[in-house]
Amino acid sequence: MKYNKLVRDKIPEMLDGKNIPYEKRIADFKEYKIELIKKLAEEANEFNADGSVEELADVLEVIEALRKLPEYMDVEKVRQEKFEDRGGFEKRIILKGEK
Repeated sequence: MKYNKLVRDKIPEMLDGKNIPYEKRIADFKEYKIELIKKLAEEANEFNADGSVEELADVLEVIEALRKLPEYMDVEKVRQEKFEDRGGFEKRIILKGEK
């Protein structure tokens, strides 16, 4: 199997324990952001297909990593402002119409 993607921090140790060969490098900050965004899409697609709590946990883990990047550090403030302005999703409202 070929792969070239961002993985969780302990994956190399797990591969070592199974004697699975791999190459490892550390992404620079620009590549790290790009790879996190790709990982978010990957994990969201897996959650969409599976719907399991494990897949949702993977989505949240990627979001937590993104939140630590300088350009996203205010995301909770922005989320709260949008919540106060537009509300959340608790009422389960589905709209139907045309744009």
